[in-house]
Amino acid sequence: MGGGQPSTFPVGARYCGAVNAPPHAPGWHTLTCAEALARLDTGGEGLSTREAAARLHRYGPNVVEPAPPPGVLAIALRQLRDPLISILTFALVVTLALQEFIDAGVIATALVLDLGLGLSQELRAERSVRALMNIISLQARAVRDGHEQVIDASQLVPGDLVVLESGIRAPADLRLLAVTSLTVDESLLTGESVPVSKQTAPVERDLVVADRTNMVFAGTVVAAGRGRGVVVATGESTQIGAIAESIQQREPPKTPLQQQLVALSRVITVAVIASGILSFGLGIALGNSASEMFAVAVALGVAAVPEGLPVAFTVALALGVRRMAARNAIVRSLPAVETLGSTSVIGSDKTGTLTENRMTVQVVSAGSQLVRIDNGQLDREPSRSLLAVLEAGVLANEAEAWDGESGLETRGDPTETALLRSAQAFGVDVPLLRQERPVLREIPFESERQYSASLRDVDGAPCWFVKGAPERVAQLCTTMISEGQVTPIDEDAVRERAHELASQGLRLLAMAHGPGSHDGPRELTFLGIQGMMDPPREGVKEAIAASRRAGVRVIMITGDHAVTATAIAGELGIARDGDGAVTGVELERMDDADLREAVRTVNVFARVSPEHKLRIVEALQAHGHVVAVTGDGVNDAPALRAADIGIAMGRSGTDVAREAAAMVLADDNFVSISAAVEEGRGTFDNIRKVTYFLVSTGVASILTILGALMFGWEVPFVAAQLLWLNLVTCGLQDLALAFEPREPGILDRPPRPRREGIISRVLWERTAILGLVMAAGTLALFYWVREVDRVSIEEARTTALTTMVLFQVFQTGNSRSEYLSIFRITPFSNRFLFLSTVLAVGVHVLALHTPPTQYVLRLEPLPGETWLRMVAVASTVLLASELHKAVRRPPWKASPPALAAKAEVQ
Repeated sequence: MGGGQPSTFPVGARYCGAVNAPPHAPGWHTLTCAEALARLDTGGEGLSTREAAARLHRYGPNVVEPAPPPGVLAIALRQLRDPLISILTFALVVTLALQEFIDAGVIATALVLDLGLGLSQELRAERSVRALMNIISLQARAVRDGHEQVIDASQLVPGDLVVLESGIRAPADLRLLAVTSLTVDESLLTGESVPVSKQTAPVERDLVVADRTNMVFAGTVVAAGRGRGVVVATGESTQIGAIAESIQQREPPKTPLQQQLVALSRVITVAVIASGILSFGLGIALGNSASEMFAVAVALGVAAVPEGLPVAFTVALALGVRRMAARNAIVRSLPAVETLGSTSVIGSDKTGTLTENRMTVQVVSAGSQLVRIDNGQLDREPSRSLLAVLEAGVLANEAEAWDGESGLETRGDPTETALLRSAQAFGVDVPLLRQERPVLREIPFESERQYSASLRDVDGAPCWFVKGAPERVAQLCTTMISEGQVTPIDEDAVRERAHELASQGLRLLAMAHGPGSHDGPRELTFLGIQGMMDPPREGVKEAIAASRRAGVRVIMITGDHAVTATAIAGELGIARDGDGAVTGVELERMDDADLREAVRTVNVFARVSPEHKLRIVEALQAHGHVVAVTGDGVNDAPALRAADIGIAMGRSGTDVAREAAAMVLADDNFVSISAAVEEGRGTFDNIRKVTYFLVSTGVASILTILGALMFGWEVPFVAAQLLWLNLVTCGLQDLALAFEPREPGILDRPPRPRREGIISRVLWERTAILGLVMAAGTLALFYWVREVDRVSIEEARTTALTTMVLFQVFQTGNSRSEYLSIFRITPFSNRFLFLSTVLAVGVHVLALHTPPTQYVLRLEPLPGETWLRMVAVASTVLLASELHKAVRRPPWKASPPALAAKAEVQ
């Protein structure tokens, strides 16, 4: 170890000296450079190799261990905890206990199939997400034993001196000791789209991370310049490490679908127990034997358990995953598919999600002329004075530029490369202009100076070209260009134009030029201003409008400045003119009750920290909202984990964000979220259709058996026949319902209420009505053939079973839409359903005439006259369903625009 000045550092750097002293754990940004070095017991020559090894043993390697990917066993166990799997498992145990091995074999097959589908889908999604993670081994330039050397970043320890250069990703949290025009892109940590200019002086203790300008944090990227800092935190002690640890410790909330599946399984369990007790007690009261009624109770239990439901659910969700993947949304767990369809609020990060994460010049002002650039296109021809503004932006610029295969290629600070691209849009040949006017001297940008300058050779004479803050550049000028003429500088006019452009959320840089002097730029001519911003992504505004029409409110939660955030929010339609933003400082002063009130109306939250984002999500959830949160940075990860569904960026996102999210956007585009909402709603519709179909036909079977007992008749079904209904004839059609295409106008509906069950109140009504219709029709034919036609009990039960099969055929059509008439839906829009219905009837007819199935299911062939009666009776369920649909119209049909208005203030 040693003290003193660093042995090698560029001329012009600002540096703080060092002293040796024992380390503490202070707020590093509040200390002077000397105090920080003293507390870390290091100096300008860095650590010795021996001391570094000792500290490595004490503090551990500089790594943030990602959460290990879930193994096959872990995913399988998670599948087993699924409520519907529990239903199947319960049915399997009961049938095994009763030694009904044929029934048990059928249920076990369904159980294995469902587990296999869920396991394979989650493994495939996990592999897709892991493939997006770009895990690389970082290198660091550290000062050890008095000289710079390249070491593996994992070997860094507190007290190491690290050298930073343009393009380097910071390997640890650093307290800066010296900087030369150092700017750092912190967007992945703070959400700020513009690189932050760094300095070495102490700052106030209570500042948020984004405002600690004397610190560089692990994972951020040096945009331009050079610097040197001392390592103050490594591994999980860094800002990024602390966030990663917090999200690994936090369990993601159960999705609305998972909660509703638990509720449904409870209803089914109660139905199984209640129907069993009721039938057993009723049968004993009517004089039946206990052994006979136990068999009936088992049959009712089999009827009440929809054995095909878990498989159909898994298929519907897996199809939703596949459809979402085709639209660039990778879902990591099956239940999350539906959650996005239930979402009522989307809390979106700004930088990289709503915007392109690429600074772009939007406006160029010269005198009274104002030209706007829209996607590289000009709204008018530029004047000569306006071209002078653009040329100054090229010449007072340290970014590199060259002619590539696809046009102008640039590298350097995003703000400076934006100036090069704007000049190119106006027809300036950037490389040629620089070649014709070579550099004589440069003054780099410093935050105290507020400008940068380049002395160039212009036709043999030196000339200064300057860019910087408009007020500061105006102070260097004695004249300005106005209406093509050189006039005395009017600083009030400059301030007025700057305020006008800044109020639009633009970052402003003024340009000036003047005669060369080695004393520095002075007595310049003010040329004009370029205004730039990180522009909205193409299609995002339309996607937000579509979300609002769907009743989904979109809010912005960003680490960027409030002015910029509100400008972008206004342009995208997230906020209206005059709407303000709540900043992190204001949010810090709010208690939970105040914040819950604020989130009712505020649509823009700016300059927020990860803890603030988490509080915003929880405040929205307290109002009963289903909240989706998007983000790409480390700062987004806690909110991604706490949200009902976290959505990370696949291309630009950090590994930490992707680990925390339930869904990953492969194209980083908010537009894909709108498409995923549509797919999510379609997926839930199909889940609801499958559930309604199975529950309604199950209710019909239960009512049929209970009705027969009440009338003192023989039981119309045996257990094997009920399993045949549930797994074969029903099983083909419920799977096919999972393939239903999306209904028209699906995004014109409001989000489904969080507390609404899988089956809506309307469908519960319909279940009761149609269950009675199907039970009554089945009992009527059972009685007719048994008492009037005097057939055997086997033929009567075959009639009852076949009648129920035909009821299921018609009920399949009824289930294709909650509100649309079956006669408005073409049978061929879901060819799989059409074919499965034909196949179900065909398989049943074949079973009536095949000895093995006749033996197992106790079936007999039926005469043609009975078939005619059964078809006529079964078709009555169509009439009952159509009448109920006519009475119970959808509530949202009246005024879809009202949904958009509600979404603005929801």
